[in-house]
Amino acid sequence: MPTPPGPHETQPPASTDHLAWRRHIPALASAAAGIRQASDAWDAVSDSFCDADGWPTYEEEYAEGKATRDAEAWKHVEVFLAHGPEVLAGVRAAANGADYVEGPISDDLRRLRGIDTTLARAGQIQHEWDQIMALMEGSQPGSLELYESRAKEIRNAEGWHYADELSFQGPALARAADYLANRMSTDQPSRTDRPEVALSRSTSGNRVVAPASPSAPVVPNSPVPRRSR
Repeated sequence: MPTPPGPHETQPPASTDHLAWRRHIPALASAAAGIRQASDAWDAVSDSFCDADGWPTYEEEYAEGKATRDAEAWKHVEVFLAHGPEVLAGVRAAANGADYVEGPISDDLRRLRGIDTTLARAGQIQHEWDQIMALMEGSQPGSLELYESRAKEIRNAEGWHYADELSFQGPALARAADYLANRMSTDQPSRTDRPEVALSRSTSGNRVVAPASPSAPVVPNSPVPRRSR
């Protein structure tokens, strides 16, 4: 009779890198910039489709321009849905109380107060899109393409509000995450230094110090230079 596996064999190995969220920071920074670029590109031409009062006079071109903006922005929202929650959790774990009150990221941390709602509602839109695609799997190819195209337009248009929110909250998340990740990296010894630090600590208690020679002159302790931050 085979021996049943032990408790450690039935569980997936836990990640040993509790700072793994740091690798997603560049993707979030790029996604935030992408949303802003899509918005700026539309703002640069949208007035040309409108009259002096701001009403569209070229309705078809106006609608197509907005649809292009929404589609481009949604691609970047998907990046935030994939990586944002992990980075946000890492930021909140690494930040201390003082970071919220003052310091270089205090404003950014305050900007993140509503990002949970933004990500949750954008995630709901994505979930509804996935459900629609699942329901249309058995459709005829022509009908599938037509419905999929229309469903994308609706998803992107509904998602624009949350993309616009992320164009403000996203850069704040990326900046705060980058600052905290760098601070944690400098606060911790490097991997190559850790064995030397451990060896130094383990041998410091056992080191035998030879008595100073009576004839040796006494040298006053020189001040230790302070580390600049």
